[in-house]
Amino acid sequence: MEHILTAFGDILFHPTVLLFLVFGVVVGLIVGALPGLNDTITLAVLIPITFAMDPKYAFMLLVGVYTSACYGGSIPAILLKIPGTASSVVTTLDGYPMTQRGESGKAIGISTTSSVFGGLSSSLVLMFLAPILASYALKFGPPEYFALAILGLSTVAGMSGDNVLKSLIVCVIGLIISTVGMSPQTGYPRYTFGNDYLLEGLPFVPMLIGLFGVTSVFEVAEGLKSRVKDGTFAKMTVPRIGKVLPDLAMVKRLLPTWITSSAIGNLIGVIPGAGMIMAIYMAYDQAIRANKDKKFGTGVPEGIAAPEAANNAVVASSMVPLMSLGVPGNSTSALFLGALMIQGLRPGPSLFQDAPEVAYIIIVGFFVANLIMGPVGILIAKFLSGIIFRIPRETLTAAIALLCVTGAFAVGNSIFNVWIMLIFGILGYVFNKLKLPHSPLILAVILGSMMERGLYQSMVLSKGSLMIFLTRPISLVMLAASVFFAGAPLFSMARNRLKKRAKRGAIS
Repeated sequence: MEHILTAFGDILFHPTVLLFLVFGVVVGLIVGALPGLNDTITLAVLIPITFAMDPKYAFMLLVGVYTSACYGGSIPAILLKIPGTASSVVTTLDGYPMTQRGESGKAIGISTTSSVFGGLSSSLVLMFLAPILASYALKFGPPEYFALAILGLSTVAGMSGDNVLKSLIVCVIGLIISTVGMSPQTGYPRYTFGNDYLLEGLPFVPMLIGLFGVTSVFEVAEGLKSRVKDGTFAKMTVPRIGKVLPDLAMVKRLLPTWITSSAIGNLIGVIPGAGMIMAIYMAYDQAIRANKDKKFGTGVPEGIAAPEAANNAVVASSMVPLMSLGVPGNSTSALFLGALMIQGLRPGPSLFQDAPEVAYIIIVGFFVANLIMGPVGILIAKFLSGIIFRIPRETLTAAIALLCVTGAFAVGNSIFNVWIMLIFGILGYVFNKLKLPHSPLILAVILGSMMERGLYQSMVLSKGSLMIFLTRPISLVMLAASVFFAGAPLFSMARNRLKKRAKRGAIS
């Protein structure tokens, strides 16, 4: 507690340290709101700059960016149906419908408060439970990662509502896409057609930009035809943003979702390599199960609260294995490993002995950054939404198209990424016409490679025996949960159909 209180004093009572943290939060919000950019790219650019900086200034800048970037992605997701980051994909499902109803301010407020709640919860986990949770994270091996991927895919059934068959078809397409690239077993190229750009698989960020950004451009362009009246376009009404922060009644309504989603995000964040995407889909699935009376995808507040609380809960909790054991939780926290080493520090238990002032200021920095992110995020979101709604729809569509192309190209400075973006934009447009959901495709692409790698490695460990998945307790529990999550919606659908048939028989 002495080190924690000292770290609070170093941040709050030293204006320069606090200024670097605020600057990092602002940079993270802006980066998150720009499609194609994310926290990983930004930190990779900033880390070399921090070499000559004081460690406290350097880590406050990096902590601020990491904390706010995933929340920043929710702003274009809600206003434009374009996720600024991969972690904001699910937020579009209910965030954009609320904007269409003129409730963009309410949606932004829910996103902000949910993100702050999830972020603060993970900061407390990092602050007080890091050593305990890190020891459990080390128990995850290939069988557990395979079971975790199966558990993630089982949420498709719960999220699909009455369109289970369509969701499963899209999920299979996503799994096929995930096999593009080098085989984890043989190292042989698969479905690359001789193209070296595909050796590492299809680039994920251009894929997302295409599915959401380019698809929305196609849909708006199609809708412009109906707005032509006497050779002029109908004027677009500017909605009033109004009150942003949710009232007490809404807070009470969302509190169970915040708690559940934050718990999921913290658990997934602690597991090295599990990823933020897994957490947001599991949280969204649990929100659907807990609110069966609500139609998600139509602008349900819980549909924004669940993914936003989960993705921000992953942020600080992903630092748990890094700070306690020196094992990065994901690609972004791995960059912190590089930042520590640049400063001549060794992450792990020795960090708390050799440089406690740095270790604890990083931990406390995540907590303070989340407190700063709330008011700063609302100001930036209201400013951006005020601008966006005043831009003519035609101009806005052209700007979105330009942003999409720039974002896709910036990921790898490659025209190939722009072609991938365009292909998936067309695919997303076709999916919308056929009323096929996008979410199972994204989830399957992410989890497919994890599942395949875990399966191959498990088979090597067990010499070809599938019993390895049932003899390890954590793997067995997750597989059992997968069966429940996948089977419960199917059982419910079958029961409802039987009831309908019984009613028809009684009437006849």
